[in-house]
Amino acid sequence: MSDELRRIISNNNLRSVFQPIVSLQTGDVIGYEALTRGPVDSKYINPEILFDDAKTHDLLWDLEILCRSNAIKAYSKFISDKLLFVNIDPAVLKDEHFIKGFTKEILTEHNISPMSLIFEITEKTSIDSYKNFNEVINYYKSQGYKIAIDDVGTGYSGLTTIAKTRPNYIKMDMSLITNVTRDSFKKAIIKSFVEFANTTNTKIIAEGIEEVSDLYTLIEIGVHYGQGFLINKPAADLLETPEIIKKRIVDKNTSLKKYRFSSSSNVEIGVIARQDYSVLPTTTCSELDKLFKSNPNIKGMPIVSSNNLILGIVMHSNFYSKVGTQYGWSIYMKRPIHLIMDSNPLIVDYYTPMDKVSKIVISREEDKLYDYIIVEKDSRYYGIVPVISLLEKTMEFEVNVAKYSNPLTGLPGNVVIEDSISKLILGDKKFTLLYFDLNDFKPFNDTYGFENGDRILSFTASVIQKHTCLYKNSFLGHIGGDDFVAIIQGHDASNLCQDIINEFDDNISNFYNEEDKKNGYIQSFNRNNNEENYPIMSLSIAVVMDKDKSYTSIYELTEDAAKIKKKCKVESKKIMKSCFLI
Repeated sequence: MSDELRRIISNNNLRSVFQPIVSLQTGDVIGYEALTRGPVDSKYINPEILFDDAKTHDLLWDLEILCRSNAIKAYSKFISDKLLFVNIDPAVLKDEHFIKGFTKEILTEHNISPMSLIFEITEKTSIDSYKNFNEVINYYKSQGYKIAIDDVGTGYSGLTTIAKTRPNYIKMDMSLITNVTRDSFKKAIIKSFVEFANTTNTKIIAEGIEEVSDLYTLIEIGVHYGQGFLINKPAADLLETPEIIKKRIVDKNTSLKKYRFSSSSNVEIGVIARQDYSVLPTTTCSELDKLFKSNPNIKGMPIVSSNNLILGIVMHSNFYSKVGTQYGWSIYMKRPIHLIMDSNPLIVDYYTPMDKVSKIVISREEDKLYDYIIVEKDSRYYGIVPVISLLEKTMEFEVNVAKYSNPLTGLPGNVVIEDSISKLILGDKKFTLLYFDLNDFKPFNDTYGFENGDRILSFTASVIQKHTCLYKNSFLGHIGGDDFVAIIQGHDASNLCQDIINEFDDNISNFYNEEDKKNGYIQSFNRNNNEENYPIMSLSIAVVMDKDKSYTSIYELTEDAAKIKKKCKVESKKIMKSCFLI
C-alpha cells in the first residue's frame, strides 16, 4: 500500500477540485474549498483513505505540500477574486519536514495574495501541544492568512481549539447540519454558535447542505455561509450558484424580512411549512417502515397521488400501533399503506394565517392533537407543519412584535415603523403616509394627570385603527408620546382623514370635566410658566403621498411629513379644531 501511495505522490497523480461556499443571505459565491482526489481506479480516490495512509506511512508532509501546490496552481488559472479554502492537518505542523514560508512562495509564484487564502484546520486530529500549535497559527496570521476551524462538532477539543485559535471562520460539520430542520437539539447547538459568532465577529459556514428544508432552517437561524451537494458538488471548474438555489436563498431572506415584525395573524402557514417528501398510496408498509427507521426524526408521512393531490397521512405512532399488534406485521407489511392511512388529516391552504390554524389545531380530537398539519398550495401538496413548530413560530412572532411595540397602545414602535417605511420606499406600490399629532396634549396631561393622558392616547389609537384597518395591508404605528403614523396603499386618503377627525372631535370632549367642556378650554402654564388658555384637544394629520414625488430614503419622506405636520398644526390652531393637510 505504501508503494502505491509513494508512486501516486512521486508522479503527482492527484487532482484538485473546488466546492463553492455561498452566502446564505444573497446566494453569491464567497469562496471555494480546494479538495484533493486520488486516481479514479484506486482506493485513494477517497481523500480520507489517502490522508490516513499518508499519516501511517510518514508521508503526510509530502502529500500536504503537493495538495497545497496543486490547489493554488489550479486555482490561479481561473483568475478569481474569491477566497480559497485549503485544508491543513494539525499533525503536519509538528512534522519534521514542515517549512515555514513554503506557501507564500507558491502564492507569489502564481500571483495570489495571502489575504485570499484561508487555512482550514481539521478538527478530526487531536492537538497534542497547543503551545506549538498556536505558534504556527500566529505565524500564519502574521503573514495575512485567515484561519477556519473545520469539522466542528465531530473532532477533539472543539471549544478549546476555537478558544485557542480564535478563527475567522467556524465550519459546522455535516453531521450537525443534516436533518437540522427536524432536530431541535441540533438547531439549538447551531443557534448558540451563530450567537457566539455574531458576538466575536466570526463567520459560520454550514457544511453538507443536501436538503432544501435544511437550507431554509439554516437561513432562519442566521448561519452566514453554506456549502454542500444541494448548492454544488466539487468540480474541476469554479462553479457559480445555480439560479434556482440562488432564488431560493434570496426569496427566503426576503420572506424573513417581510415577516420580521409580523404577528402570527399576519403570517401565512405556508411560510413556516417544511417541504417534506411524500409517498404514493401504493407504497408498502415495509417500505414505510424502512423510511421511519432510517430517519427517526420523521414522525409522519403524507400520502399523495401521482399528480400531487393529498390523500392522507400516516403518523409514526399510529403506524407502529397498527402493525405492532399480534398479527399486524404479517397482515400489513406487504400491503399498501393506503389501507392504514388517516384519510381525513388536517389540510390547510398555504395562505391561511397561523393564528387561525392554531385555533383549528386545538379543536381537534385529543388523539390527533399532535398529528402533522398538511399544507396545500393551488390544491396540491406543498409541505407539512409539525404542531410543535407552529407553537414555536407563533410564540417567536408574538414575542418579536411585543418586543418592539408600545406598551400602552400595543402598536408597533419606532424600529418596526422605520422597517415598514423603508420597505414601502423600496416597493413598487403607490402609498400614502399619515402622520398624526395631538394638539395641546401636554396642557391636558399636566392638568388632568398622566393616567387620563394615557386614556387619550389609547382612545386616539383605537379611533385611527378602527378606520385604517378597513384598508387592505394598512399599517399603524405609535412613534411615541402623542405621535402616530399610518400607511395605506394608494392615494385615496381624504375620506379616511375626515372619518377619523369626525369621530375624534365627536368624542374628545368626554375626557374633560363639565366646567372645562362648557368653557371650551382649560387653563395651564406654558413653557414660560405663564398661565394660558388651551382649547379642547384636536388632531392634526399630515398626509404625504408618492403621487408627484418619488422618495429614495426614509429620511426624505419623514422630513416632508414633519414639515406638513407643522403647517397642519398652525392651521388647526387657527380654526380651533382638527384638520388634515395633504
